[in-house]
Amino acid sequence: MTPPRKSGPAPLPVPAGWDGLIEGYRQHLQAAGRPKTTIATRLAHISRIARALDVSPTRVTGRVLKSWFATQTHWSTETRRGYRNSARSFFGWAHDDGQIGTNPSTELPHVAAAVPLPKPAPDRVWKESLLAADARTAVMLELANGVGMRRAEVAQVHTNDLIESFDGYQLLVHGKGNKKRLIPITDEVAAMIQRGAAGHTPGASTEGYLFPGNDNGHLSPRWVGTLCAKAMPDVWTMHKLRHRFATRAYRATRNIRAVQRLLGHASVATTQIYTAVDDHEMRAAVVGASGSGVQTPWQTAA
Repeated sequence: MTPPRKSGPAPLPVPAGWDGLIEGYRQHLQAAGRPKTTIATRLAHISRIARALDVSPTRVTGRVLKSWFATQTHWSTETRRGYRNSARSFFGWAHDDGQIGTNPSTELPHVAAAVPLPKPAPDRVWKESLLAADARTAVMLELANGVGMRRAEVAQVHTNDLIESFDGYQLLVHGKGNKKRLIPITDEVAAMIQRGAAGHTPGASTEGYLFPGNDNGHLSPRWVGTLCAKAMPDVWTMHKLRHRFATRAYRATRNIRAVQRLLGHASVATTQIYTAVDDHEMRAAVVGASGSGVQTPWQTAA
């Protein structure tokens, strides 16, 4: 039997005094039923903060924490929001639990949410990615491009998630917040999943997780994203293939609610961020709006 693939590099250690507190925070998040991906993100953020500040958690002040945040000038708005949310969650819990005397994160300023523009991966990027990918990564890319799945959802695909219905095959997707959804898939994608890990790795099992690893039996979402990013050109990421799927699905159906359900979004507003408007459609809209039927002075002069 082929041994499980690694899930990714081992996490770096944190300074003394943080280990027990971070473990307690992990248990707190698990007891609250937070998704594994959220827990992993929160712990990664706090571990990095711990290594950067290099003082015991009881000596972290609002000024120290705010000063470190101020030095992270390369962060995007969403990254800054994510770290702030993690800091407020962690230090808030530690203070409420009596582990620290004050909550330094209350001094972190509010970070307004950015409204990102959709950036679907173009055909060139999709083709180059497939050419550069090995067999296993190509399957990951196809699940993002052809099904619109998140990296965490791709990581958890299991052969048992494939369901044959009256209308064709469906896939049970394990989404964010432990939410599950059934989405229709093509016969080609169904066949790819039916083959299991053996479909991309000779000698692997035809049953079980499509991408075996050490994260509860499958690869970690972070490692799935890393593998896809290595195959994609420039700074393109796996998530932009999800944008590509959303844009193409909307253009094919003009049904934003259908695309919302396929992507597993709680809000249509989120889905709208993912769907890019065709340049030809915008040009047609401008041309249509400009035709008032009244001859203008410059048209007369011509």
